Amino acid sequence: MKVSPGTRMHVLLTMMMVVCVVAGGACFGFAFGGWTGAAVGAGTTAVGIGLGGFFHSQIALDPLPGVQTDGISEGLADVVVMGVALYEAAVFPVTPGGVSEREQKVRRTVAYRLAAYDGLPRAVRISAAAALEVIDEGLDKQRARTAVKELSLAVYDSRGGH
Repeated sequence: MKVSPGTRMHVLLTMMMVVCVVAGGACFGFAFGGWTGAAVGAGTTAVGIGLGGFFHSQIALDPLPGVQTDGISEGLADVVVMGVALYEAAVFPVTPGGVSEREQKVRRTVAYRLAAYDGLPRAVRISAAAALEVIDEGLDKQRARTAVKELSLAVYDSRGGH
């Protein structure tokens, strides 16, 4: 079973925090009751951490009944705005000749691939297509900025918790 480095790091940090808290409980118990108090303090702390972790995971699995949010599609919608904005910056650079044709093509390809993702809300996909169309024309910088702004507003409107 392959585990990603991020997951491995999260588990190791969690284990380190648990060990430190249990050791703190043992020290607290030792201060009040010697070695017996240390054992009771460490055991009580370990049970408390176990119960807290169990109940916290139950709460985290269903934070608000009846409310469905899809954090992945919301995050991807933000990435689409970034990709389209980067493509706009390549088409309308601050300094003339500041972006090579190759870089512009790469940014265009990335923006189109991001905007075509099926997991995006429909309104975001439509707004991204409109913004890309205006940017592809490459004629009016202000129209392109307005289209990207409309895309960012469509992303904001598509969020579940706004």
